[in-house]
Amino acid sequence: MMSAMPAAQADPIRRMDDAHALAEFGRGKHCRAWTLLGAHSAILEGVPGTRFAVWAPNAAAVSVAGDFNDWDVARNWMTACDDSGVWRAFLPGVGPGSLYKFALRARDGALMLRSDPYGRSFERRPGTAARVTAPSRHAWADHDWVRHRPDWREAPMAIYELHLGCWRRGEDGRFLNYREIAGQLVAYLADTGFTHVEVLPITEHPHDPSWGYQSTGFFAPTSRYGEPDDFRAFVDLLHQHHYGVILDWVPGHFPRDEGALARFDGTALYEHADPRRAGTPDWGTLHFNFARHEVRSFLLSSALYWLEEFHLDGLRVDAVAAMLYLDYGRRPGEWTPNPFGGREDLAATDFLRELNVITHGQCPGTFTIAEESSAWPAVSRPTWLGGLGFSMKWNMGWMHDVLGYFGRDPVHRSYHQDELTFGRLYAYDENFVLPLSHDEVVHGKGTLLRRMPGDRWQRFANLRLLLALQFTWPGRKLLFMGQEFGAWDEWSEQRALDWRQAAEPDHAGIRALVADLSRLYRDQPAMHRGDFEASGFEWIDCHDAPHSVVSFLRRDQGRQVAIILNCTPVPRFGYRVGLPLPGRWRERINSDSRHYGGSGLGNGGAVHTEPMPWQGQPHSVLATLPPLAALLLQPEADG
Repeated sequence: MMSAMPAAQADPIRRMDDAHALAEFGRGKHCRAWTLLGAHSAILEGVPGTRFAVWAPNAAAVSVAGDFNDWDVARNWMTACDDSGVWRAFLPGVGPGSLYKFALRARDGALMLRSDPYGRSFERRPGTAARVTAPSRHAWADHDWVRHRPDWREAPMAIYELHLGCWRRGEDGRFLNYREIAGQLVAYLADTGFTHVEVLPITEHPHDPSWGYQSTGFFAPTSRYGEPDDFRAFVDLLHQHHYGVILDWVPGHFPRDEGALARFDGTALYEHADPRRAGTPDWGTLHFNFARHEVRSFLLSSALYWLEEFHLDGLRVDAVAAMLYLDYGRRPGEWTPNPFGGREDLAATDFLRELNVITHGQCPGTFTIAEESSAWPAVSRPTWLGGLGFSMKWNMGWMHDVLGYFGRDPVHRSYHQDELTFGRLYAYDENFVLPLSHDEVVHGKGTLLRRMPGDRWQRFANLRLLLALQFTWPGRKLLFMGQEFGAWDEWSEQRALDWRQAAEPDHAGIRALVADLSRLYRDQPAMHRGDFEASGFEWIDCHDAPHSVVSFLRRDQGRQVAIILNCTPVPRFGYRVGLPLPGRWRERINSDSRHYGGSGLGNGGAVHTEPMPWQGQPHSVLATLPPLAALLLQPEADG
């Protein structure tokens, strides 16, 4: 039992200059609160030990329990810092590696053991204790990258999304260390041509099947794959090889697990007290209370922690729509409107704007990407123009329409050509990322390959065509691991990808196509500089629904690439296509090439224009369009 705490006890580590930090934390303005709270090695009056601090404003008493005091909840008391709600203690002799939790006595007498919300390292699951973490000893070698990050507005961005626990594993099925993964990943990225990686959430989480989306440690890389410095080494190595690193970050909700954030001090502290606001029904989790200042300090600090302490290039912010709308996932009567009678969560909106202002301001060159599935306007527009301030937004509409189109038997596609072309109407309303993500290859949806119609040959051809569309359509690119070689089995966090399958000829052909598409996208300005500008795209013809053929141009400062998509298994011979420039146009990519596993039908490597205006263009060619294939043509003078 926790004995009564002395009524008055001086705080032995309180400093006069802490007053400002505590006040900023209480105002929701402390953006580096991990320096104020949690466990930190310290020396007090010549004695080494650890300084502990936790925010628990409604607790009657708090102590530190750990392996250094036999988990005795009554041995090491903490003292309250005025009315800030912060409790502190300095424990001599406690050093890095020690496991600990906070023991909190609620006002009703209940005793609770809680993990440290600001813990920077945790023991391996199923244990949930935080670990005192020594200051980093990692010597960064990515200075040139950090000083001269590629400008996300102008530079190409082809993102490889992966789950670190099952991209690859050891021969015995063990998880690889962050360092091991990095060494293998840089070689794979060099082979496949991606420019960035996006890791599914690695913030510490107790449950493997949550994939990290139900986090309990918002400042800790999961111990499944090593220590914090191991993750620093992961990022460092990728940067040294010129690859950006993005973290999937989840500030919208947290699990109800006992011993974590839920009812942390016996009250609804991080979540709303009103049950109509507290829960996130779709996931069985709790919704952060964005109106509470200390919660805002917590989340803003988490964002900066990953960007600053681990040199990350960007944050992909999960489930933004669930944050923005009070009625998200709720039926009538299960939610309360905002003060103006609307369904918008005004506090969450303010938080997101502040998040983007602070991250862009404090970490120049970094970016934020919103996974936002609604029609909320100006998600990726500056806050001073009324936007939410994100750098980019996932284009969920494009993903839904295109997968719907490619899931149809080609005989029906002529009646649904708008699913392929409608996205052009809003392609520049936001700075879009085109996602073919993990969400599309789980929960019975099948992989991209298995979602394609037809026999085996047509499935592979359809997938090659889909990937060619993704890499040529305006917007940054994102592809989930395994889809770059046409994985057949649906993704599961319980096993590694099937790399033997990846080596089979048809699958290797998919990977070879992705590599060539990635390099062309990366190396040709016409393919990426207009991703966010309407001037970078022009239809050649989007009206040939009877033949299910579309054609368009990607452009930049006079350089052009023509893309022609034949979305049926019927080859088209002598098909006339308008082109803007005369001369020889090279087949930069033909997705039906035998090199990619196709039939090898094409135009002998090039086409030659005729002085016949067509489709609004001054010149034209008679081309052979291979079945279920994309042709990428470029004027010979452009390289």
